[in-house]
Amino acid sequence: MSFSRNTFFGMPARRLVAVSGVCAVSVLGVLPAATAQARTGNTAGKASAAVLRTDLSVSLLNKTVTAPLVTSLNEVQAPRTASKTALSATVAGVNGDRPFSVLRADVATARAATDAARSEGYSNLVNAKVNVPGLLSVPLITVEQVTSKAVCAAGKKPTADSNVLGTVSVLGKKATLTAGASTKVDVPSLGQVSLDLSRTATTSRTAAATALALKVSVNPLKLNVSEVEGQVTLAHATCEAPGVPAKPEKPQVGNQTKSEPKPEHLAETGGSSATPYLVSGGAVLLAAGGGAVILARRRRAAGTRGDA
Repeated sequence: MSFSRNTFFGMPARRLVAVSGVCAVSVLGVLPAATAQARTGNTAGKASAAVLRTDLSVSLLNKTVTAPLVTSLNEVQAPRTASKTALSATVAGVNGDRPFSVLRADVATARAATDAARSEGYSNLVNAKVNVPGLLSVPLITVEQVTSKAVCAAGKKPTADSNVLGTVSVLGKKATLTAGASTKVDVPSLGQVSLDLSRTATTSRTAAATALALKVSVNPLKLNVSEVEGQVTLAHATCEAPGVPAKPEKPQVGNQTKSEPKPEHLAETGGSSATPYLVSGGAVLLAAGGGAVILARRRRAAGTRGDA
């Protein structure tokens, strides 16, 4: 009696050998030879600009009526690139039923722009007059030209610049200004204004510039008919630099050098902690296939002798 198809665990021996070999290759094939990581990231830049900002409190008729005068002209912000060029700012509620013009100018530009490399804020005022309630015939301040610019480039030191060009008059009086210092203008019949000229500030990633910052206290003839207090800012610009993208990391190749053999473990490679289990599984499958081949040969030999 011959055995042409021998089985092992219910599977033909030759098929078991083939399956065992394929499984072993599949298991060993998932072992990583190297791992690579690349992390890139950046922080978007920011920028802003405004030609005018007011934060004033207007008190009428001996403070029986109080109204805020908070406004801005051509205020822009980025990440998106933006630009505004309106020439006047008008508010309501501080001059009875009539609108009140806070600022008029020949040129009033504010621009904010950002991209992957830099961010920039810019503002410019030319021939501008700022008015406050109660001073109908005398402007609070007149300027020929003021500009501010803040530039923040990735990986570079930010810069901030402000310029006051030409003459500046406060409450009808010509003011002599000093860069980086405060100047007080006192007009007894009208009030007092304190000015900060060309104020700038920078950090490692940000910059800010203000051409003129005014602290206002106005009470014409001290009659308390119209009293104005607060702050006015002309030509303001800020920026924040975009983050420098992280450089991609070089591929980290696993250590392929085998360590000294250990009695209880297989040789270590650069694989993960699951590597010994995967290798052991492949070895078991290979051993099973080899056993099936030996068993088949023995049975074939026994069958041959029986026929003889």
